Amino acid sequence: MSTPIQSRTRGGDAGARIAERLRAEILSGELGPGARIRQEDLAARFGASRVPVREALSILVHEGLVTTVANSGSWVSTLTLAECEEIYQMREQLEPLLLRYSAPRLSADDIDALERLATDIDDIARTGDVDLFLLRDREFHLASYARAETQQLGDLISKLWNSTAPYRRAYVSTWSPELRRVASDEHSILVATLRDGDFAEAERVLAGHIRRTRRQLAKHPEIFGADDPRSRR
Repeated sequence: MSTPIQSRTRGGDAGARIAERLRAEILSGELGPGARIRQEDLAARFGASRVPVREALSILVHEGLVTTVANSGSWVSTLTLAECEEIYQMREQLEPLLLRYSAPRLSADDIDALERLATDIDDIARTGDVDLFLLRDREFHLASYARAETQQLGDLISKLWNSTAPYRRAYVSTWSPELRRVASDEHSILVATLRDGDFAEAERVLAGHIRRTRRQLAKHPEIFGADDPRSRR
């Protein structure tokens, strides 16, 4: 499957570089949901013409990170609580399917790497470092899917991850030590089922892991307070 840092460029390298920088800023929370993105500002900032800037925005629109409204402009994409819940329901159904494609192809070395990531995530969770937790958590799950050979499913799931990333950051920031422990335990259980070759159980654990996050997110409607750029017409 495609990784979040791969760009679907159709032009030169400048558009890809601008997209990579903006992607990092959005995923890190530096640019929050609803933040205005002006082409002229980007062109001045990166010393580029409007062509690579438009290419960069096109890449990010495709990835679900940016919303462009005709004759109005571009913003970091926003979600309502209902939209976020729908995306998590999609993930709950689709990610176990992607894992089904990947799991039989994971090597012993792949599973060892997943176990190291799970241990790293557990250590990070104890420190409360949200940014590093989110980075390693994303690495863990995408690594578990990395051996899947799909035409569309991997890209779709990357886009769904991108769409919810800012809200997941806000949600993880509210976690109690107990919630951090539960998330870490679920990673460890997932690794154990993969190592045992019990792929059906691995799918079940993954679905429950995503479902729990969806239910917890629903308890925090306050994090979905950003303005929706689609209303700015």
